[in-house]
Amino acid sequence: MMLILILLPHVLSKMQIANCDTIGEDPLPILHQYYQPGEHMIGAIFSQIYVWSGQIIFEKRPSNDVFDELIDYFSASKTYQSSMEIASTKGRFIPNYRCDTQHELVAVIGGPQSETCIHMDTMLSAYKIPQLTYGCAPKTDRAEAVFFYQTFPTEALQHVGILNLLMYFRWTWIGVISQNEIKEFAERFVQNVLPMFAQSGICFDFIEQTPILSFSTQSAETKNHVDKIGSVIMRSSANAVLVYGEIDTMILLRILLHLSEFEGLTMKTKSKLWILTAQMAFTSLPLQRNWDIGFLHGAISFASHSREIVGFRKFLQRKTPASDKQDGFIMDFWQQTFNCLFSKTMADNTDEKICTGEEKLEVLPGSVFELSMTGHSYSTYNAVYAIAHALHDMRLSHWKHKSRVHINQPWQLHHILRGISFNNSAGEKITFDTNGQLIAGYDILNWVTFPNQSFLQIKVGNIIPKTDAREVFTINEDATVWPQNFNQTPPLSLCNNKCSPGYGRREKEGKPFCCYDCLPCPIGKISNQKDTDDCFECPEDHYPNHEQNSCLPKVISFLSYEEPLGISLTIFTLSFSIITALVLRIFILNWNTPIVKANNRNLTYTILISLLLSFLCPLLFIGQAHKVTCLLRQPAFGIIFSVAISSVLAKTIIVILAFKATTPGSRLRKWMGERLTASIVVFCSIVQATICIVWLVTSPPFPDLDAYSVTGEILVECNEGSVTMFYCVLGYMGFLAMVSFTVAFLARNLPDSFNEAKFITFSMLVFCSVWLSFVPSYLSTKGKLMVAVEVFSILASSSALLSCIFFPKCFVIICRHDLNRRECLINRNINVVLLSLVL
Repeated sequence: MMLILILLPHVLSKMQIANCDTIGEDPLPILHQYYQPGEHMIGAIFSQIYVWSGQIIFEKRPSNDVFDELIDYFSASKTYQSSMEIASTKGRFIPNYRCDTQHELVAVIGGPQSETCIHMDTMLSAYKIPQLTYGCAPKTDRAEAVFFYQTFPTEALQHVGILNLLMYFRWTWIGVISQNEIKEFAERFVQNVLPMFAQSGICFDFIEQTPILSFSTQSAETKNHVDKIGSVIMRSSANAVLVYGEIDTMILLRILLHLSEFEGLTMKTKSKLWILTAQMAFTSLPLQRNWDIGFLHGAISFASHSREIVGFRKFLQRKTPASDKQDGFIMDFWQQTFNCLFSKTMADNTDEKICTGEEKLEVLPGSVFELSMTGHSYSTYNAVYAIAHALHDMRLSHWKHKSRVHINQPWQLHHILRGISFNNSAGEKITFDTNGQLIAGYDILNWVTFPNQSFLQIKVGNIIPKTDAREVFTINEDATVWPQNFNQTPPLSLCNNKCSPGYGRREKEGKPFCCYDCLPCPIGKISNQKDTDDCFECPEDHYPNHEQNSCLPKVISFLSYEEPLGISLTIFTLSFSIITALVLRIFILNWNTPIVKANNRNLTYTILISLLLSFLCPLLFIGQAHKVTCLLRQPAFGIIFSVAISSVLAKTIIVILAFKATTPGSRLRKWMGERLTASIVVFCSIVQATICIVWLVTSPPFPDLDAYSVTGEILVECNEGSVTMFYCVLGYMGFLAMVSFTVAFLARNLPDSFNEAKFITFSMLVFCSVWLSFVPSYLSTKGKLMVAVEVFSILASSSALLSCIFFPKCFVIICRHDLNRRECLINRNINVVLLSLVL
């Protein structure tokens, strides 16, 4: 008779294969031919194989030190001893010697610890015995790995799932507790897996390793280590703690959390979100039976994918010590679980109650015993059925060749196990890949605890091994229960609070990259989300609001006819234009009077018409800029006003020449006349016109949008094209004004009745003052105000010429007819009268 052994030296998890209905050829009866309970078996009957869990069972011995128990219980020596006994004759421990041909070993199912699987592999691989592991991921690059068949999903998929979980809830500041029992796996996790997390933006507040359980003499050191880890965890600011361990890690976790209660950190134990790996299971020592499990409320754990097996719960409910007297393990389990003894003598000595064997497992809290199928149990279930199907396929193969089913060596089963594929009784396909790895995923479970120490593990998500990474991870956040201290909302696990919108992150020197300061965004930039790395600029047609957390659309801005400033300037423009037209009309109607004749009618008309056009030029500046208005407004004003100033200059020069020409023997008479005045006006105007033509040809003005000069506005303006040419136009007008001012100032004291030098001097002084103040004002303003400054300067300088030169004469023409006579003009005192009117 051949054997299939479930090698579970000490750490146990429950599993059972329920009786399945026979449909055609059931592979499980084939297993019965090669399966026999032995002293190495833990809880076995023919069509039901189970391993009990919920608490670890120790032999009765005089020891009160929990660490001594753990160290002895998880020792490698016991695993090696059990493995060597398998390869020996049944009932006789002679290593590497077998004389019992009736009990040939077919396969071994081992777990749930990686340490157990590694030690088992060390002994059994020499015999090429198929080893099916569950609840652990012991596979290495060693040659012996070819004898492993792992019914536990690939560990790399779990790493991806953990990372996706952390990134989904943005838990970027976490603590890590890792298994340190096997150095190879601990280093692989810390050195390879955690850096992958860091590359995705995860930081670690602490990384602690569980103590190595070795010798009882080190129990005090182990206790100190546990105390240190508990203190670090509870004082950490990280709300999410990843526990990367195996089945015994849960025991240590409960110990360190229990010890932390004596340090006044009880509330903090319930302020952590525990993330548990699939290798872990809820196990406990007998002394932990009444310990609070509230810290697990809201925890998230990974588990190898499983489904409930029909009949599993009923089988467990029917199971009693009397139902299978061959199972010696169940007696110890029953006594430890129900705190009773089967021996009346021992019960009398210890004052403990007597076990009846009729106690009900369903009344036990979940922290002591679970009735549901766990991930470890499901993996073991699939392992047993994989062997059964492999034996079934081998028998069918032998029948086809008309030979008797017989397995001489266990390695003969390898080629069948590598290609095994079947549907289990839960309806799921079980297949191994070429590396002997079960193709399966993980379930994401959410823990819900109750005051009676019971708990539920609710499936809230899964990890599916697919090639498309976007389809690997799924979770139902709405169905997830969170720790009580977080008010049923997903907890935050950050090094510091998230930066509010309007702030950007700045790393703290000497701190992990997840720790940062929040600084206000620079002027002109925003951040519209929490915890942004950098602030960014708004689009050109938007601008930041005051809080710098959103962009507002910019307003199109130009000096409009509809706004108060535009309306005011338009009214002034039209008013001065009308006044100039009235003055021109007055001079035309009185063209034959002495005062009009004495002031050179042609130059007077030229000046008035130029001023009229100058007053109308601001209409080209008001309103939205267009291509035509941009081309015309600066050159038009420059040329028109240059004509006015050159006419004033010509008029002043004529007065001086007229005075000089009256002296006896003067040769200036021949220069007197219309040709001189026309030449001065035309020459001066042509120079300005030439400057404007060069400007329009080389770099003409054009409509432009300025989205940056004024916050919140898009300025519709005329780009001058060439700033140099613009200031050349203004400079030339200033030059003419200075020449006129100088000539008029030199002629201010001429004793001639027709002298207007004082009025021209005053008007040129106003003109120069206006345009000198225009330059700094123009450069210091933007948008519509810049346009308003130039319009104001045009109106002010033009009105200065109109008022200083023509208003006194209009007063004489309209109000003082008695002074508009030849005799009065000959009187030199007329200058005093005119000056008094101006001042």
